[in-house]
Amino acid sequence: MLVTWVVMPTCLPLVLRPCRTCASKRFRASGKFRVNAHHKLLDAWLLVLCTACGDTAKLTVLERTNVRSVRPELLDRLHANDLGLAAELLQDPVVQRRNRVVLDWDDAWRLDTGGSDHLDREVIDVSVRFAARIPVRPVRLIAEGCGLSRAETGRLIAEGRLVSAARLSGKLSGDFTFTLKR
Repeated sequence: MLVTWVVMPTCLPLVLRPCRTCASKRFRASGKFRVNAHHKLLDAWLLVLCTACGDTAKLTVLERTNVRSVRPELLDRLHANDLGLAAELLQDPVVQRRNRVVLDWDDAWRLDTGGSDHLDREVIDVSVRFAARIPVRPVRLIAEGCGLSRAETGRLIAEGRLVSAARLSGKLSGDFTFTLKR
């Protein structure tokens, strides 16, 4: 029987970039946007606040974009300060690259295993799904979901009792499956 686990965000991740007024490197997204029009051109920024001093920084979303090329629903969401749009844009690799930022997902996600009734079985087949692109170590997910220590999870991998088609070392942000034989 296949069990499905879901890795889901609990809040917006922190944005890692240097603050221009203090030594901090952590910003939190406020969920607010600033849109500025220059005749027929638009600029749009996502505002982020330094966690130490509260200074505001802007992450460029649109830069000198023709008004006609912006979808009306996107413009409405920008004006409405849509929190869902802020989450989407923070995870967009183009926005991250353009603004030279990295996301810090520590304490911003949780693992939903659907209960612990599957832990009693001799063989467990688990499908792990990601609701957002959250980079997490599979060993950490498996240890947390099965109630094991990370060292014990590593031992099970070495013994061949924990197998997966995906690489279990390093970090993953995409769906994968694994089988645990007790």
